[in-house]
Amino acid sequence: MSEGGRKRCVVAYATRERQYLWAVDVPSDATIAETIEAARQLADEPDVPWETAPVGIFGELRERSDRPAEGDRVEIYRPLPSDPRDKRRERVQRERKTRGK
Repeated sequence: MSEGGRKRCVVAYATRERQYLWAVDVPSDATIAETIEAARQLADEPDVPWETAPVGIFGELRERSDRPAEGDRVEIYRPLPSDPRDKRRERVQRERKTRGK
């Protein structure tokens, strides 16, 4: 843990074109929401869904009220245009229909 009861975390957000990483130093009792807000103060990116997107730590969905640990990567997730599993199911159904003719 860094000095003075603080911790360092990284807030991450990615688009198809770019990955954003903001290193923040927050109080040791800061929540995910507070950590994201600290990153928001550093960023000049208005298109990041700061308040509405699902969030997680190292790929695991978490609540904004959870507290990240020293060194955690807090991730802001963007919605996928479509679920890859749904696309695969649709493709299989199309192929089955085509074979059945």
